[in-house]
Amino acid sequence: MPHLALRGLTVTAPGGRTLVRDVDLDVGAGERVLLAGPSGAGKSTVLRALAGLLDEDVDAVGDLRLDGREAAPGEVGLLVQDPVDAVVAETAGRDTAFGPENAGLDRLGTWRLVARAHATARFTAGRDREVRTLSGGERQRLALAGTLAADPAVLLLDEPTSMLDAPTAAAVRTAVLEAAGESRSLVVVDHDVAGWAPHVDRIVVLGVGGGVVHDGPAEGPPPTGTGDLWWPGVAAPAPCEVPPGLLAPALDPGPGDVLHGEALGLVRTRRGLRPRPPATVLHGVDLALSAGAVTPVTGDSGAGKSSLLSLLAGLTAPTSGRLLAAAALAGRRGRRAPHTWTSRELAARTGWVPQFPEHTFVAATVRGEVAATADVLGRDPDRGEALLDLLGLSGLAEANPFRLSGGEQRRLAVAGALAAGPAVVVADEPTVGQDRGTWAVVAGLLAAAARDGATVAVGTHDDRLLDALADRSTAAVRLSTGHRVGVAA
Repeated sequence: MPHLALRGLTVTAPGGRTLVRDVDLDVGAGERVLLAGPSGAGKSTVLRALAGLLDEDVDAVGDLRLDGREAAPGEVGLLVQDPVDAVVAETAGRDTAFGPENAGLDRLGTWRLVARAHATARFTAGRDREVRTLSGGERQRLALAGTLAADPAVLLLDEPTSMLDAPTAAAVRTAVLEAAGESRSLVVVDHDVAGWAPHVDRIVVLGVGGGVVHDGPAEGPPPTGTGDLWWPGVAAPAPCEVPPGLLAPALDPGPGDVLHGEALGLVRTRRGLRPRPPATVLHGVDLALSAGAVTPVTGDSGAGKSSLLSLLAGLTAPTSGRLLAAAALAGRRGRRAPHTWTSRELAARTGWVPQFPEHTFVAATVRGEVAATADVLGRDPDRGEALLDLLGLSGLAEANPFRLSGGEQRRLAVAGALAAGPAVVVADEPTVGQDRGTWAVVAGLLAAAARDGATVAVGTHDDRLLDALADRSTAAVRLSTGHRVGVAA
């Protein structure tokens, strides 16, 4: 059973920004450690250093030893924060088989390991499922399966349950602990301190400056200097106050429904050399979204939430049924279906926060990113600067968006979506990766967008967010296997 020792880790990004500073960390044989800290403290950087996977262009100093030596390939396994980054194959089974195959395991042994890893990670979509058709939560479980299949001695997990509903998150947490057993060492990065605290031996907390501010037992009250963490028993903060009118839509949709959907269906076709049957992900969904209100979109992982939000944002055309916007938002030639709008028309009407925020980045700096849409549309640039300040990103204004932490990238996507004054705001898991302080800002901005007259749709597993937005929310659109459920006849 190996002992992992990290000494004096300091990592500096291109441009001179210090990501972590003078971090020492010991993980004993079979020990379970939770690595926590506010958004942007460098938690993912520490995990990448432990795995030997820091980017080549960062300046890193320090020493890492596994039982006093350098780790051999495969001894340390890392589940990265963004599951998209872990995809190496077209289908789920081939993706999970990558590690065992590269270790030289025979075909029969490989597929046995794949089946076991899928079962342990609670991945139920099947080994022949195309990865591109998976939900964010399903991709997260698939990435976990791939890490487990490699059978590492040390398991490093970066936000392994952040995109999962509560029951699935609890099941995956149990699966991780069972997989670690008594022999594997485990280091988990997660903002959900309360969820992991009963199951770990120690909690190590990084501060905003990137250094260790606490290293101790998991029980007891929150240590000094950890007020932004989701510590057990600590209530959610109130959403932050946002200046009135800051998020007022540039276009007035007028009275009535802003978006109205009837019998919306969506079928995902599966391209490739091997023909596979299409996957129906939405079935006959009816909904109506109004101005000045938040419509929550909820359901278990894989229920179809992201697919429905993509329709509402005009990024996907429904296969059946129809989705129409208010007449005041019609595009050229009176087109009211959002998927028929030009890219400029879509940008002028809709703000989009995707589940994987880096998919929206188009600029080389944070400031350029938040200003991009407003610049193209000729709208007020000051709103973007105010959003950067509220979201704690002003100090990173000249940083490359792809160099931000996962939580910072998500907040940048929120800022970019709101900066041009959209009439419709569609946000997919907007609070993932946020500490209590940054969570309060994101929740406050979504509530303020509705207060100022926007139509807001939010897909989330975050019950605290649903509670915070309840005063401005209409009935939730709850999905189960692509069907809307819980609607009175």
